Amino acid sequence: MISREAVRMTVTRTAINPWTWSAELGFDQAVLVSGQTRTLYCSGQTSMTADGRPEHDGDIAAQLALSLANLDAVLAAAGMTRENLVRLNVYTTDVDALFPHYATLGTLPATTLLGVTRLAIPGQLVELEATAVQ
Repeated sequence: MISREAVRMTVTRTAINPWTWSAELGFDQAVLVSGQTRTLYCSGQTSMTADGRPEHDGDIAAQLALSLANLDAVLAAAGMTRENLVRLNVYTTDVDALFPHYATLGTLPATTLLGVTRLAIPGQLVELEATAVQ
């Protein structure tokens, strides 16, 4: 049997931007991924402690920071980093309150920001759902 490592090939990511406005705003319209890959589909990450308690009720900046740290932990557990992200969906109960903190996310892959009525856990204001490729 051939090991997974033995058949690993180079993966390339190419930003697809038929228009310049999205790149000027800091995101790509799409990312084309080519080559042999491992794909990680992450469940939505929210502002939860390691033991599953919601944190930072009503503080969207703190919730975003912890949600991002939790996403980083999931990526690391799979041997990946944010550099491997190819898709990020951001769900929030308050789009206007999130915008001043949006730069916390850093350089973004193909991204969608959605305003929702509520998230699964009461008091949660932001959730990050991601796809990563290696």
